[in-house]
Amino acid sequence: MSVAKTLFFTAPKQVEVRETRLPDLKTDEILVETICSAISAGTEMLVYRGQFPHLHDSQDGLSSDLEYPLAYGYACVGKVRETGKQVDKSWLGKTVFSFQPHTSSFIAHPSSLISIPDSLSPENACFLPNMETAVNLVQDGAPILGERVLVLGQGVVGLLTASLLLEFPLENLTVVDGIELRRNAIQAEGNLLNLSKGQKSKVENFDPKDLQPSTFDLSFELTGSPAALNTAIEHTAFSGRIVIGSWYGQKRAEVDLGGSFHRSRIRLISSQVSTISPELSGRWDKRRRFEVAWQALERIQPQKWITHRFSLDDSAKAYQLLDENPQETVQVVFEY
Repeated sequence: MSVAKTLFFTAPKQVEVRETRLPDLKTDEILVETICSAISAGTEMLVYRGQFPHLHDSQDGLSSDLEYPLAYGYACVGKVRETGKQVDKSWLGKTVFSFQPHTSSFIAHPSSLISIPDSLSPENACFLPNMETAVNLVQDGAPILGERVLVLGQGVVGLLTASLLLEFPLENLTVVDGIELRRNAIQAEGNLLNLSKGQKSKVENFDPKDLQPSTFDLSFELTGSPAALNTAIEHTAFSGRIVIGSWYGQKRAEVDLGGSFHRSRIRLISSQVSTISPELSGRWDKRRRFEVAWQALERIQPQKWITHRFSLDDSAKAYQLLDENPQETVQVVFEY
């Protein structure tokens, strides 16, 4: 019987690494040894801080009935070490992705594993959930030729979303984040893309206070801060769209729907990756969206945005860093 090291959130701002015994491998199961897993700073910090809501039907299965102690996470990449007797032996040795908590090894059914293309490193593959989210956000926003687009928030989801938007022939793309490290990350990416691939869009970065009101046709609110929705409303033009990709958890803020909003015909679009927009669901399914996400990862190679690597034994330091000094980080990963 194998033993795994697994990260547990045990109380607000407390984590523990516990040894857990894996059950015997069933004939239709696979044993995976984890190579790396990525921290989703937005969602996991809600769990770390105890700010998550208690959802009983969250659609994605990962966010339902959250209670301490909790093993949580959803970006594991590992190598198949053992297969059950009924599993095709071609799985052995494959590098795979799975929506698993942070753990050194795990047992899964083949249907819950995704084979990683040989062209991607394990660390690039760790970005799959956030890239799928970014694809979903862009599909929900449906940018139009020549539009002015704003992305509020340059955490990993914001960076990936902006990277995809750079591939569109927009009039301009403006990214906003209060953290200079994150603003500069996409600026460098934009310059590189423009030089190497002939991109038609240009990217400009701003501190929030420097934005002009009623400027943008399409805005994405990806900061994780409810107060930023007012910023999006203020800076979106008449009949524009605001795609809200942040999960606020239990955080609350007043939203200004008075003033000019009532006459603005601005559309607020709720976007979450666990489902596909009804307008697309007749042609799109999650398999097709995953294929698009893999191709985007190959083009963008987001591994360059990993700023910190920790062992699982140092997980408390990783979350303390994200909680107290987020301005020093972009993507944090665990190495096993």
